Amino acid sequence: MNAIAFTILGEPAGKANSREIVSRRYRDDANRIRSRPMSIKSDKARAYERYALRQIPPLCRVQLSGPVRVTLRIFYASERPDLDESVILDVLQNRYARVKAGGASVRELLQAGVYRNDRQVREKHVYHGIDRTNPRTEVVVEPLAAQQCVLSFAHALSMEAMP
Repeated sequence: MNAIAFTILGEPAGKANSREIVSRRYRDDANRIRSRPMSIKSDKARAYERYALRQIPPLCRVQLSGPVRVTLRIFYASERPDLDESVILDVLQNRYARVKAGGASVRELLQAGVYRNDRQVREKHVYHGIDRTNPRTEVVVEPLAAQQCVLSFAHALSMEAMP
């Protein structure tokens, strides 16, 4: 398979520096309502995800299943934002929802992604650029052949062996 390439318009929100702490309610074993703090993406990051998801061309939603190489050229509107590709990598993966089926909670595919899960990303190339009038992310996703994975692993092992 060849490389998958497309552009997502807009400036991505950083996921790492813009988390929100919220209180999540749940029922314990005794059926009492409890709450616990949890960290979620900011409103800006969630809005960017919704906007970006609509821009992935249907032909690019192939759900690659093996290891992949991702090249991202992120053009921000200013120098201010940190280079953070994590939201974009999340956008490129399959989207699931939990649904009740026969009394059990199961995952149901809502929307196919370019790849199944961002854990498949074995190689990343991320570049920071400035374009004040047209912030965007140019995305290229390439499947890695088995031989390339073995060579990458062998290279990593040889680097560990160096003093």
